[in-house]
Amino acid sequence: MAKRRKVGNLLALAILALLAAGKPMHPYEMASVLRRTGKEHDMKIKWGSLYTVVQNLEKHDLIKATGSDRDGRRPERTSYAITGAGRAELTDWMSELLSVPEPEQTRFVAALSVLGVISPDEVPVLLGQRLQRLEAGIAGMRTAVDEAARTVPWLFLIESDYELAMRQAEADWVRALLAQFAEGTLPGIALWREYHKTGQLPDELMAQLLGQEEPPAG
Repeated sequence: MAKRRKVGNLLALAILALLAAGKPMHPYEMASVLRRTGKEHDMKIKWGSLYTVVQNLEKHDLIKATGSDRDGRRPERTSYAITGAGRAELTDWMSELLSVPEPEQTRFVAALSVLGVISPDEVPVLLGQRLQRLEAGIAGMRTAVDEAARTVPWLFLIESDYELAMRQAEADWVRALLAQFAEGTLPGIALWREYHKTGQLPDELMAQLLGQEEPPAG
């Protein structure tokens, strides 16, 4: 039996889940179905590596070749089916992904981590633009999900429902932060303004940045 491994390649997860439906498929068919179902919007997929991923899954006995066919002058295509070890691996991967939260380091989080380099007078303008885009995206996504729900089972829309909830939560958070800017209640905003007025980090903030208990002597 193949050795159980930590989830490392989400394309492998998608392929195993696709083959778990029971129909053997060749790589070209796998790619077609994954594209048609929008999997590249749900996970980072490098389409050029699909054949390599299929080969690795076969190497580890998670899938097996079931036959080959040729369509006209096209190259021969090998079809694959999931193995018992593949189903066990898929179950293990899903158990890990669903039960263990993982920090997601987004570009927005990266920007927030160094937010102080932007003037506190400019930040609300930029965040206001972000909020407008978030609200427009939420409205468009909600319409799309509602329309799809008329013909598509909810099980196949659950990831869109989650993404919609996450975008709504981000919009609510940005809106609350903007309210703090507007009301002047944001903690540390005076020191933030001083930094942008003088071009030098105030001693109090510099001490905290350097991990010092007391501000450096002037």
